[in-house]
This record gives sequence, structure tokens and C-alpha cells, in this order.
Amino acid sequence: MLKTAASTEGQPTIFDKILDKTIPSTTVHDDDLCYAFADINPQGPFHCLVIPKNRDGLTRLSNAREDQKEILGHLMYTAGQLGKANCPEGFRTVVNEGVQGAQSVYHIHVHVIGGRQMTWPPG
Repeated sequence: MLKTAASTEGQPTIFDKILDKTIPSTTVHDDDLCYAFADINPQGPFHCLVIPKNRDGLTRLSNAREDQKEILGHLMYTAGQLGKANCPEGFRTVVNEGVQGAQSVYHIHVHVIGGRQMTWPPG
């Protein structure tokens, strides 16, 4: 049975287990505010996820509060730096939102995908 956003948003996620090292991951970036790791199902030669270390209710972009603008900016800045360093010819950043946006983990995350020609429209 497919879980809906409402039934999973407040629960611990696989990302929480990655952050507490219960589940191993390949570190791409680590700082005081965020952690980036290689996606286990990469959609390009380079594909990582950038997540906040403190979820603080930030399960979806549409749930963001005004006081979370700084962490959102930090996630996007970090995604840009990782894309620039690993995909000099260009990359795509993606934030999936809700069920119809194909969000599967309710801990906000930015995908950074590159290393090949992207197509449009996506998905």
C-alpha cells in the first residue's frame, strides 16, 4: 500500500538513519548545517542528495517557514557548489514535492544530477 504524505511526514525517515550512521552512505559533503551523499539509485553519472541535518519540520518545500529561509538557501548554495565541482558542463537540481511530485522521503532534500545530457520535459 502506498503511504500518503500525511501518514509519513512526521515519522523518522531513512535520511534520519543516514544522519545517525545507522545506515551507511557515501559522503559527498558534510558541514554544520547539511549533509550530502551519493544517491543509491543514480539518474546520472553524478547524483547526490543534499539534506539538512536538522529536519525541524521541513518535510516538504511547501511546509517551509519563514525562519527556514536560511537553511533552504544553504541547501541550494551547497547543491550549486557540488554541481559546479562535479558537473562542469551543467547539472540539474530537483526538489520533489508531495505525492504527485514523486516525493518518496519526507525530509526535504535537493537532488543534484549531472554528468550527462538532461532531457526536457522531465518525468
